[in-house]
Amino acid sequence: MEINDLISLEGIVANLRATSKKQALQDLARRAADVTGEPERAIFEVLIERERLGTTGVGNGIAIPHGKLPGLDRLYGFFARLETPIDFDAIDEQPVDLICLLLAPESAGADHLKALARVSRLLRDRSICEKLRGSDTAEAIFALLTESTASHAA
Repeated sequence: MEINDLISLEGIVANLRATSKKQALQDLARRAADVTGEPERAIFEVLIERERLGTTGVGNGIAIPHGKLPGLDRLYGFFARLETPIDFDAIDEQPVDLICLLLAPESAGADHLKALARVSRLLRDRSICEKLRGSDTAEAIFALLTESTASHAA
């Protein structure tokens, strides 16, 4: 599974303005609703429910919120670089400024886990994260995410 199978240019926000975890998830849910055709409220509720199980703030300024929705026909990815880092209850207690949101069909099974692993592996690369943090356009972020795929293949 490649990043460009998950994330399209329209799924990238270069300068997300959010002051809280809830606000960031609401904004991403709204954007995801536009792309997927699923109700914004349903997406937001799935994300909040997942956060109740444990934070998706994985450390080093990164969060990977995710969830499954019955109406989806495939996996969808969204990426946001926040203008200002926010508290995301991350495991290392550091604020988050890079968010990669994954949405999967309820039937996704292993594909959902493979996508999570793929994104996690990519975002463990500190040099890529620094380049992402220095990018201020969706096009630049998309290029970084998709160009770096070849060097981080599973």
